[in-house]
Amino acid sequence: MGPVSRQEQMAYQRKARRYIPNRPIAKNTVRAFLVGGGICVLGQAIQHAFVRFAHFTVKDAANPTVAVLILLSVIFTALGVYDKFAQWAGGGSAVPVTGFANTMASAAMEYRSEGWVNGVGGSMFKLAGAVIVFGVVSAFFVALVRYIIGHLAG
Repeated sequence: MGPVSRQEQMAYQRKARRYIPNRPIAKNTVRAFLVGGGICVLGQAIQHAFVRFAHFTVKDAANPTVAVLILLSVIFTALGVYDKFAQWAGGGSAVPVTGFANTMASAAMEYRSEGWVNGVGGSMFKLAGAVIVFGVVSAFFVALVRYIIGHLAG
């Protein structure tokens, strides 16, 4: 059997496209926006509770607020609820810190049979490494753009 011609490849791709389901992009975008915003509103409510009931300052309430969101995400991941929620919510559940916690907890649960060091620790940080690298690179470029715009405007 010889190499496949360009025409045969194009014909195959046209045929394959007919079987790819249409994605409701607008609906998914609105859902992701609302879910991500809802998670942020929950975080704001938790922060407000720390300020009101535990007498924290707004600045001091930030870290325990993030810790509570992470804890809730890990608990819901362990119960199998977060993955179902994330499948429905799409990108809105993946962007906030809760999505990162879910990813870490899922990896830890999946690879725990391989041991604490190689399984849990190694697998969790394979995922975390990529997120941290791309987060730092993204932050650099955002800061660079902000710096350039600030110098052009000022």
